[in-house]
Amino acid sequence: MDDTQTFDIAVVGATGAVGEVIISLLEERNFPSSRLYPLASDRSVGNKVLFCGKYLSVGDTASFDFSQVQIVLLAAGAEVAAQYAPLAVEAGCVVIDSSACFRADDDVPLVVPEVNASAVGYFSDRRIIASPNAVTIPMLVALKPIIDAVGIKRINVATYQAVSGGGQAAVRALAGQTVSLLNMRAVETAPPDKQIAFNVLAQIGGVLDNGYTCEEMEMVWESQKVLDDDTIVINPTAVRVPVFFGNSLALHIETKRKITAKQAHERLKQAAGVEMLDEAEYPSAVGEASGDDAVFVGRVREDISHPQGLDMWVVADNVRKGAALNSVQIAEILVKDYL
Repeated sequence: MDDTQTFDIAVVGATGAVGEVIISLLEERNFPSSRLYPLASDRSVGNKVLFCGKYLSVGDTASFDFSQVQIVLLAAGAEVAAQYAPLAVEAGCVVIDSSACFRADDDVPLVVPEVNASAVGYFSDRRIIASPNAVTIPMLVALKPIIDAVGIKRINVATYQAVSGGGQAAVRALAGQTVSLLNMRAVETAPPDKQIAFNVLAQIGGVLDNGYTCEEMEMVWESQKVLDDDTIVINPTAVRVPVFFGNSLALHIETKRKITAKQAHERLKQAAGVEMLDEAEYPSAVGEASGDDAVFVGRVREDISHPQGLDMWVVADNVRKGAALNSVQIAEILVKDYL
């Protein structure tokens, strides 16, 4: 790309949480766009979104002519991605998808820019690039400097995930249940749903034959694919907590070679995309992560149960860094190096 080149872009799911942040980030980061087309389902057609000081009318994804754009940012779920990504590719676009639809496809690169930016270059087979889920991204961003320094053999991780990861209905459910309980009214849910307000739910997604959930196994498969290393053993437990935005992870890793907490701390301080807190501090979803681009790390310590163990606490905004920003960063690499 030369310095004067610009691109026409479509954002599918423009009125959803991730789509709204994508549009905001394209403006904030001065993405070289000439025209932006916000798209959504028919129920949102005609709504307005603000971009670079102008209100743009939301168009209908179903009737949009994708040949008008070069890049499509999909932020509308796997079903929508499965329907419209092939149409966009056929029209000559490159698609960047934040859903789970294409993540497992061998010929679709799965990219975390701070970890495997060069994988963007493999987009040409399908002209689709996938973005991992909202806990895989911050986990790998935080672990990349440790992997580079001493290697990692095993990852034990427990995630504490915000309800916004379950969509707008889940956000409304937490808000409504909280209001009801604070007003001394009982909360009723239809099975298999459980109350989320003032509660912790130890299952996200369906349970597979091995006892792990889909969400947990996605972390395994996605991490091994991004790192291009299926020898790393990953043992996740994914938990839903009554927080609106911001995912937190308790990471316990076994490294190939010994690294001290001080050495890890220094590596993390220098890492791209990481905000390393002082030893006496720790990040929280509300206090630090919400609305921020960084992956926050704290409580780095040597594991007292293992000679090559290291523990840390990681927090990131699940909508921003866990989805929207990762997609925009991929688009930035794409236009800078490949289009």
